[in-house]
Amino acid sequence: MGEATVRAPAPDLLPYRPWRGTFRSSWSAVWPIARVSLAMIFRRKLFWALYALGLMIFLLFFFGTYLLAWGETMADAGQGEVRAGLLGRLKPSDLIKVLKTNLEINGTGQTYRNLFWYQGYIVTIVLALAGSVLIGNDIRFGSLPYYLSKPMSRWHYLLGKGLALAVFINMMTTLPALLLFVQYGFLEMEENYWVGRGTIVGTEDVHLWLPVNHLVFGILGYGLVLTLVMSILLLATATWVRKTVPLIMTWAVPFLFCRMVANVMVEGLRYNPNWRLIDLWNCIYLVGNACLGMATPLRQPSPWWAAAVLLGVTSLCLSYLVVRIRGVEIIG
Repeated sequence: MGEATVRAPAPDLLPYRPWRGTFRSSWSAVWPIARVSLAMIFRRKLFWALYALGLMIFLLFFFGTYLLAWGETMADAGQGEVRAGLLGRLKPSDLIKVLKTNLEINGTGQTYRNLFWYQGYIVTIVLALAGSVLIGNDIRFGSLPYYLSKPMSRWHYLLGKGLALAVFINMMTTLPALLLFVQYGFLEMEENYWVGRGTIVGTEDVHLWLPVNHLVFGILGYGLVLTLVMSILLLATATWVRKTVPLIMTWAVPFLFCRMVANVMVEGLRYNPNWRLIDLWNCIYLVGNACLGMATPLRQPSPWWAAAVLLGVTSLCLSYLVVRIRGVEIIG
């Protein structure tokens, strides 16, 4: 008889285990994309250095009220110069001029408008550095097809990246402005600071009491405009120019070069103030200024024209993003 055939034992296969969790909508993929994008930004030391610089501007406004009160006390006491520690000799009149006239630290809409304006410089710089990290590298190194191969659409990807930018922008602008508003709420001597009073449109003497001070809505409106415009514009720019140095140079065109051209046209050559509409940062400033209920400054275009320009630019950027991402080949 031949040797008996030895049969290998049957493999012990794991039984099929169905998914017992809760199925979520594809929109839930937006937050993981935003969380990963934020982690990529927060891991960079340069971001924290620039964020600390932005906090210095906020602290100047935050403690500016106390410095202003101290300077006015010294001026009333007839002190021409006082010794300010490491700062040397300081004139209270100069301090009052900087805080009260230049920065307009008085708790009105002018204060929050100036805070957004100065904080915006830091935001612009950091966004230029973060653009290639957030979306440029995904296209450059082929990570975008991996995202799009998952059960999610292109809009989920764009919203996730935009949400990361929104969190970052509001950390440096809207949140400090709201903290400043709360500070003035506790320091203001008026009894009804937390509620607002607005004038009914078309009247001069009739007022309407609001449950919350209108400055809150102005701060949130300014932050919303800044977030939408800057996020969409950066996503489109980073999709077009993927490397860091070319991205910074391209990013400087609408926020630095166009501003210089607009100033030369309006202030130097005395052209029509509508030439300032080529300056996107000035357009954001005008719309935010209107949100805070402030009058339009002299030799500035109408906020409605500025809003129309911002709407047109963001619409073009969104159209480009859709066309550009649709051209990416999806794997799997």
